[in-house]
Amino acid sequence: MDRFLTADDLAKTLRQDVRDGLAGTPKTLPPKWFYDERGSALFEEITKLEEYYPTRREREILLARAPDIAAATCARTLLELGAGSGEKTRLLLDALSGTLRSYVPVDVSGDFLEDAAAGIAADHPGLTVRTVVADYEQHLHLLPGGERRLVAFLGGTIGNMPPAERIGFLGGVRAALADGDFLLLGADLVKDAGRLVRAYDDAAGITAEFNRNVLHVINRELDADFDPDAFEHVAVWDEAEEWIEMRLRSVRDQDVRVRGLDLAVSFAAGEEMRTEISAKFRRERLESELAAAGMELAEFWTDAAGDFSLGLARPTPG
Repeated sequence: MDRFLTADDLAKTLRQDVRDGLAGTPKTLPPKWFYDERGSALFEEITKLEEYYPTRREREILLARAPDIAAATCARTLLELGAGSGEKTRLLLDALSGTLRSYVPVDVSGDFLEDAAAGIAADHPGLTVRTVVADYEQHLHLLPGGERRLVAFLGGTIGNMPPAERIGFLGGVRAALADGDFLLLGADLVKDAGRLVRAYDDAAGITAEFNRNVLHVINRELDADFDPDAFEHVAVWDEAEEWIEMRLRSVRDQDVRVRGLDLAVSFAAGEEMRTEISAKFRRERLESELAAAGMELAEFWTDAAGDFSLGLARPTPG
């Protein structure tokens, strides 16, 4: 295992993110802090909800197009950013079995990563599996090289970044790509606003619990006294930005102490704190942002309903 990120690094980043976010106007918290063990389990529940379509739609595309991806890339190395459990990745691994020699899953959670990688290695005995504990937004330049790499960034996670940050990230990916390398990018598409809001505000309230989980994380890690039940989950569609915002709305005037930061924060009744954006895309926007980063779409696939997309991008010639 290669480790570019330690527990101390994560703790420092959490402290900085919480300090900066709670001092801002409006207050914000980054979505990456949803995902402790409980948050990851809640998200797995979300992916199975009827309202939450992206995971099913992306899998549908991979089932149909993995052979095309393999034929187009002839990849010898699959490097997956934010690998998580690697379940969808198995479809790519099977399709690429004729050329693939190594799989490099990258994630911030070393224990979770090792468990998932061990299962994949057991099922693909001829494959070299090299796990990397890293923050893909910071450590792209440190990730392993290899011949004919396919860099996979699935799940629509690209939408959690604001536009300038997205283009910077894609520029970092481009800088890491050699001739013959490809990026496989999963992106959710613009659609009916009602469907989008329901996908992030399910009837069972699981997304609400997932959203409030960030407060449990801060309470545990930074000795804070947030009352998660004093915050309502809110999901809204921003038509101008074409993204969903998840927020936590304070149900009353309240004061919160974050002892680990020696910080006191006040919330007014009805005040909203943004915890996530999830941008939705049109093909033209993806092409424009990839071009700004020095890449072009070689292929663009959607599911049958046109809900989700997989784009295969490569460095722009010249």
